Amino acid sequence: MTIKTSLSILRIVLIVTSLFLGSNPFAAAQNSGNAPAKAIPEVLKNQEMAARITRYEVKKGDQEKFQKALKEYVAAALSNEGNIMAEAYFEKENQAVIWLFERWNNQKELEQFRKNSKGNAVTIVAKTALAKPEKIICVKDLEPISKKEWRRTSKAEDEQLTIMLFVEAKAGTEENFRKLYHVAMPQFRSEPGVVTYQLSQSEKDATQFITFEKFRSNDAFQYHLNFPPIQPVLDYLNTSIKKQPFQDGIHHLVEFAPLIRE
Repeated sequence: MTIKTSLSILRIVLIVTSLFLGSNPFAAAQNSGNAPAKAIPEVLKNQEMAARITRYEVKKGDQEKFQKALKEYVAAALSNEGNIMAEAYFEKENQAVIWLFERWNNQKELEQFRKNSKGNAVTIVAKTALAKPEKIICVKDLEPISKKEWRRTSKAEDEQLTIMLFVEAKAGTEENFRKLYHVAMPQFRSEPGVVTYQLSQSEKDATQFITFEKFRSNDAFQYHLNFPPIQPVLDYLNTSIKKQPFQDGIHHLVEFAPLIRE
């Protein structure tokens, strides 16, 4: 049998096999070069990190009970392999307002955890403890950080200061805001007094942004406010948001379910 005849037989076998399997081996070989990449399967899209912020407004007599349930929720979440970060705070100016920040490897793991005993305990307490329904804000992190970076802590001797800022951008200026932070973020995160610095964007409304900023002390925060790279961001906040002053969107937070500090 000649080499040419052998190749012809092999080609026939491949074609017949492809008819049974519903594939084209020759097309696959051709597409391995410069052919455009296939679309990501929907199942893989659903594996993206799940990040959300939950706001609770708790009745005065139920605050201690609710905080206890949320502390246990955070502790259990942090020990779960699928969790990236979980932290709980009350507002300095109004302790009835409580915020839960959490990030998970994907939505499925978040939903599974919410159904376990600790997640369900918060749901049960919330039924009677809340003054109004909880508000969930699903976000996408811009310039995201790793699990290790999320779990950085301030030191025991620090006087941690945590700030959340809600920004409602004027339509059409969102990309400008993202670009400003793309340039500034590495510099902010390199400041000696910064523990965590994250900018996120609402999944439902592209004009809505949230910054989460954790500093080792008020002095570190003041240093940040006078840090030259922040000026373009401040210029944007003073000119390109829907409602002024931007300081109205600042929330001073006090952590009550913290990681063990260094």
